[in-house]
Amino acid sequence: MDISVVIPLLNEDESLNELHDWIAKVMQSNRYSYEILFIDDGSIDNSWEVIENLSQKNKNVKGLRFQKNYGKSQALNAGFKEVIGDVVITMDADLQDSPDEIPELYNLIKNEGFDLISGWKKKRYDSKIRKNIPSKLFNAAARKTSGLKLHDFNCGLKSYKNEVVKNVDVRGEMHRYIPILAKNAGYYKIGEKVVTHQARKYGVTKFGIDRFINGFLDLITIWFLSKFGKRPMHLFGLLGTIMFIIGCAFSFYIGIDKLFFNPTGRLITQRPQFYIALVTMIIGTQFFLAGFLGEITLRTKSDEKRYSISKKINL
Repeated sequence: MDISVVIPLLNEDESLNELHDWIAKVMQSNRYSYEILFIDDGSIDNSWEVIENLSQKNKNVKGLRFQKNYGKSQALNAGFKEVIGDVVITMDADLQDSPDEIPELYNLIKNEGFDLISGWKKKRYDSKIRKNIPSKLFNAAARKTSGLKLHDFNCGLKSYKNEVVKNVDVRGEMHRYIPILAKNAGYYKIGEKVVTHQARKYGVTKFGIDRFINGFLDLITIWFLSKFGKRPMHLFGLLGTIMFIIGCAFSFYIGIDKLFFNPTGRLITQRPQFYIALVTMIIGTQFFLAGFLGEITLRTKSDEKRYSISKKINL
């Protein structure tokens, strides 16, 4: 199969028919073999009924329905496990991503040898204050920490070599960082393509300003996991050692001073150096414990169930 289109969605029943028809038209005009996989992330409108109707009209339409809302990352993770196309394309269901970009995205992966192509919505129709400015700050931070020179990490329109989606684990809220996850998994040929951004036609956005706060916190998490995820003791042990050495140095200083140079002076507990030594040694010990607990957790963790699928179509 040439192309798998993965579309996570939440309460998008108004746009699904139009999106399906648009994608099908592009596929047929280019004679691609394809599948369209809709992942209903716990919608409470008629989205699942629309997907069922589309699957009856077009056998290339497939569907997954979550028992409740688990988030976009879990939806993508479930979809990636199911797809079989040589090239996997993700897009949002709100019609802000254009299916007309599919042929070029496919060509860049299939014929140009890229592992991943990320869309760049150079001209946007979102609110500048609520989305554009926070997005620029977020992307700048992501570029700095990851080393990837992408302008738009969070664009939903991306294309992947099939083996890439089979080897990245998208969990939590990490869908924003799939290019970084791919790089950490050993896929370095990552490119970018300017794509058309369209104004939302139906419904309202499902994301608020809080997603950028969460995005920065997730960025710190993924930086830590990429650097020390397999060896947490290397970070916490180093910090613990530094703090403990500082504490021991102050303890040694005030001990020598009290015993040999100023035995009749004020009590050790009245000196600020005593509290510096005490606090730094306690913090150093805590860092060591954090490192040990991280190592133990890493070695004993099990694959927990992150979502529950209630229904499937054509899978």
